[in-house]
Parts: sequence; structure tokens; C-alpha cells
Amino acid sequence: MATTKQVKATAKPKPPRAGMGRPKGSRNKTTALLKDAILKAAENAGNKVGEAGLVSYLEQQAEDNPGPFMSLLGKVLPMQVEGPGDNGEHIVATIERVIVNPTD
Repeated sequence: MATTKQVKATAKPKPPRAGMGRPKGSRNKTTALLKDAILKAAENAGNKVGEAGLVSYLEQQAEDNPGPFMSLLGKVLPMQVEGPGDNGEHIVATIERVIVNPTD
């Protein structure tokens, strides 16, 4: 008859920062590299279109693909826009046109 023998597993020591993950707000290396590559490619494409590099590329995209460009613009613009009022509110002027019957 075969007998089985149980052996206790010994745990390997963990590094001091194990399980803590990336610090909050730090970017993934792959994401940072990809973003840099995309910006470089857009700048190179823009240099073929005009003198301003990335700006030339974005101007060309605004003309050729206005829908996606406006979507991109909506993501880039600030979410809260302050107006010229005392507390940052927007001032709205309303012009009302009233037609008056001269016989009344």
C-alpha cells in the first residue's frame, strides 16, 4: 500500500512594497509611451501639412473630420467656464420683439 506524506509549504519572503501597487496619480509606463508616440506621429503628420506641426495636423483634422474633432474638443475644454459676472456667473441679455398693432 502506498502512503502519502504531507509536506508543509514554506512561504517565500515578500519584497517590502509587495501589494502596494503604483502610487496614486502615476501613469502606467505603456500608457505614457503610447501617448508620446501618438503625439509624435501627429506632429510629424502636421509637419507634412503645414509649418506648425501638431497644430497644423489638428487644423487639418478639424476641416476633414469635424464631428470627431468636436468630440475631442469637448473632452479638452474645461468643464466649468466662468462668466464675466461678479461671482463668475454668465450674463444673459434677452431681446424681446413685440409686434404692436397700430389700430389698438
